[in-house]
Amino acid sequence: MSSPRTAVVTGASSGIGAATARTLAAQGFHVYCAARRTDRIEALASEIGGTAVVCDVTSKESVAALAETVGDRLDVLVNNAGGAFGAAPVAQGDADDWRRMYEVNVIGLMQVTRALLPALVASGAGVILNVGSTAGRTAYEGGAGYTAAKHGTKVVTETLRLELWDQPVRVCEIAPGMVRTDEFALVRFEGDQERAEAVYAGVAEPLTAEDVADAIGWMVTRPVHVNIDELVIRPRAQAAQHKVHRVHD
Repeated sequence: MSSPRTAVVTGASSGIGAATARTLAAQGFHVYCAARRTDRIEALASEIGGTAVVCDVTSKESVAALAETVGDRLDVLVNNAGGAFGAAPVAQGDADDWRRMYEVNVIGLMQVTRALLPALVASGAGVILNVGSTAGRTAYEGGAGYTAAKHGTKVVTETLRLELWDQPVRVCEIAPGMVRTDEFALVRFEGDQERAEAVYAGVAEPLTAEDVADAIGWMVTRPVHVNIDELVIRPRAQAAQHKVHRVHD
């Protein structure tokens, strides 16, 4: 009996990461659920028959431990760990928030990819899927730190695809628009529930984490000669970053 395909999902403790881990497990992957919050990933791994790996993607030592746990062969890497911190205009920008966003969305992605690339090559048909954002394609007021970081995710993905053109590894990016999860906006606005709710006010059906995970599951299971370079996914209500259909009572 052949071994199951394997996948690593970073940022698996909530939101898109947790939904992706569940989706890939349902597709037959053994999923390494990597995140910082031990209790959450242990519960998720127990639920889906995966492996919990406590990992901070910004720590070289932590990422090295993840690679050691995964071993010599890996089929899919989903670089999902990321986040937005703050929404101040550039003139009032917080340098620490900007550094945190760059560290997790760009440097963390690089460190995990670098550490796991030999195992992906060894699989003979590896897939790297980076979770970007429509913020990596369009600027908007108050979003410079996050849009800069997600533009970084996008161009790292594009560069990696060029550099790995002769290797048996596909490189993909998914760029979600408005996704309502339990934590993304709440973290961005430092726990301010009212500001977090205002992001989705009047939008009947923003995307869910499961919607994005479903698309990720499709992308990474295409035939090995098919590469989905990038997939932009938005709710029907969001025609563009600044154009969202809202219905208020």
